[in-house]
Amino acid sequence: MRAATDPSWPYVWSEAHAAEACTFLEQLPHVEGRWTTPLIQLEPCQVWLVTTLFGWRQRAHPARRRFTLLYFEVGRKAAKSTLMAGIALFHLVREHEPGASVVCGATTGSQARIVFGIAQRMVQASAWLREQGIQALANAIVTPTATIKPVNAKASTQDGLNPSCIVLDESHAQKFALHDVLKSAQGARVNPLMCCPTTAGYDLLSVGYALRTTLTKVLQGVFDADHFLGVIYTLDEGDDWRDPAVWIKANPMLGITPTTDWVANYCRDAQQTPGLEGEFRIKVCSEWLQSARSWLSMSRWDACADPTLTLESFRGARCAIGADLAQLDDIAAAAVLFEREDCIYAFTKFYLPRGVVEMRARTVPAYALWVRAGILELTEGTMIDYGKIEADIRGWCRLFNVFAIRFDQYGSAGVVSNLAADGFPAAILDKSRKTITPPARELEARVTHGRFRHDGNSCLKWMASNAVVTRGIDDSILPKKDSAESANKIDGIDAILQALSAMLTPAAPVPDYQILLW
Repeated sequence: MRAATDPSWPYVWSEAHAAEACTFLEQLPHVEGRWTTPLIQLEPCQVWLVTTLFGWRQRAHPARRRFTLLYFEVGRKAAKSTLMAGIALFHLVREHEPGASVVCGATTGSQARIVFGIAQRMVQASAWLREQGIQALANAIVTPTATIKPVNAKASTQDGLNPSCIVLDESHAQKFALHDVLKSAQGARVNPLMCCPTTAGYDLLSVGYALRTTLTKVLQGVFDADHFLGVIYTLDEGDDWRDPAVWIKANPMLGITPTTDWVANYCRDAQQTPGLEGEFRIKVCSEWLQSARSWLSMSRWDACADPTLTLESFRGARCAIGADLAQLDDIAAAAVLFEREDCIYAFTKFYLPRGVVEMRARTVPAYALWVRAGILELTEGTMIDYGKIEADIRGWCRLFNVFAIRFDQYGSAGVVSNLAADGFPAAILDKSRKTITPPARELEARVTHGRFRHDGNSCLKWMASNAVVTRGIDDSILPKKDSAESANKIDGIDAILQALSAMLTPAAPVPDYQILLW
């Protein structure tokens, strides 16, 4: 992290703002469970979260927080609802947002009222809050100028809201309908805040998992998101969920809440009761059991980057081309691969219909950035222009000694037929475990051992980070994206594998059509 004293960095640390938030929260009463003190005493992990959220400010506007989005994933019984209720009240009372409006949202009305209900009882038990004009009504907490209300997932009825702070509780169970309506309604706020506390879950299409995935990519350096504060407490890969020594990783307040005895008994039941293991691993160990882990190491991938690489420097060199045309209204990719001194050099180009960029701006906001950077080429209309991709391939065949052109089977028959009819070495490679395992293992090994080079293309890195693999009992592997409905694409990796499969086959003679013009 750049030093807070660096005047060119747009953020600055404010100890006063950090202390103010902690002091406020520690004046609030406990209203659930049994505690040794009547008032909240923040534990170290809570102090870190609260001070980070409220202590970092915008240098140009110190009254505004740096962070406007919080994703907080932790095991069950970690007092996250109590913490969120306190944050909601702090925003209402101390953040000085004109006409502050706090929304406690969730899939159901009863879930939405959990955080709201805790805040409601805190006000009822705090004379000092009531003396400031705060009233706890049946369905709202109000001041003369501000409110806290619960809202359920009937998003179509919420268009009139103007929330300054949103608590989207248990975001692992949230679909995007409510999230999108509430998020878009914050557009007029200069210091908005959205908090998404959750345990892990099953739904890989939920708001929670989408935020978790984005956070992971921010940590890997795929995306920049200075406004996004993410906190994930979970087990490490390879940890045995039955080992008491690892439980604290997902439960930073273990021994206080939840108690060690409660977790131990739960774990014992999970080992003896069919069907309970998954619930324990999700709710206590914070594991997303249906999620797949990334295939390629992003640190290794970054080590393979060489931004000085140019296609022009390979003019006339022998190469293979791979292409994944994808769906007509989706991203498509082409890859050009060369080999020099036992190292593979890969260049990729991406295509997307112009209309899709705006349509999918929410799910993949980086599309617009890649267009501006020249990484992603737009084709006119709302469907991929296969003719543009075919023309680029023909152009590469004039510049390089292309010995093979391989396409994924989807949507490629016409392009392959056109190229083959003119004598170009184009063919369809059926994507199956048998055909893809050899190039996939080759790419995996080359990335791991530094015998692969790319130009640092951020779109390709995004796709590499999205790739997961399924492994067969015969040790075969098949790279894929994390789910069929996911907005995370791997087309560039597929195109590289298509080309790499041709490079692994016995050398083919240079085709008769190849006449290099220089």
